[in-house]
Amino acid sequence: MKTAFLPVAGFVTLLPGIVSASCPDFLNHSMRQLASTESIQFCEAYEGKALLIVNTASYCGYTPQFEGLEAVHQKYQNDGLVVLGFSSDDFFQEDNDEGDAAEVCFEKYEVSFPVLATSAVRGNDANPVFKGLGEAAGYPRWNFNKYVVSSDGEIVGHFSSGVKPDSEELQTAIRAALPSAQS
Repeated sequence: MKTAFLPVAGFVTLLPGIVSASCPDFLNHSMRQLASTESIQFCEAYEGKALLIVNTASYCGYTPQFEGLEAVHQKYQNDGLVVLGFSSDDFFQEDNDEGDAAEVCFEKYEVSFPVLATSAVRGNDANPVFKGLGEAAGYPRWNFNKYVVSSDGEIVGHFSSGVKPDSEELQTAIRAALPSAQS
């Protein structure tokens, strides 16, 4: 497990005269949700939250991990954790049709956490979130890599695809990242 600290951008102004808590540069972006026109501005939406960030794909041997990720979401969401899925075809296992990819996530696996529109998660084309994660802790080598990020931007852990959502190793990192653990 690699731990790193992402530089914090200072303050982000959300509305004139209102200043949010500091937000890591890599989260100071908006991205569109999977099969939707709605976007999420990460700093605004998840200020003060810990994040479990996962690159996902619909047709991977690890795709059944959606069930475990949903269980983690249900277990820790009231404690300040947000699970974020990032659909990606970097490993050629995501459906080309976003509607079909969304069906796998939201209907087959009944995922209720946010999943973002298909984007690159490694290399020069990586979306800004994964560019920041990759530079700090290493890029995904396959689908269902997991990054645990505390509310203050620290990467508490980076886990390979083979680490299941219910593993003690991942659960320990999640508990360490929760806002109550940061106080």
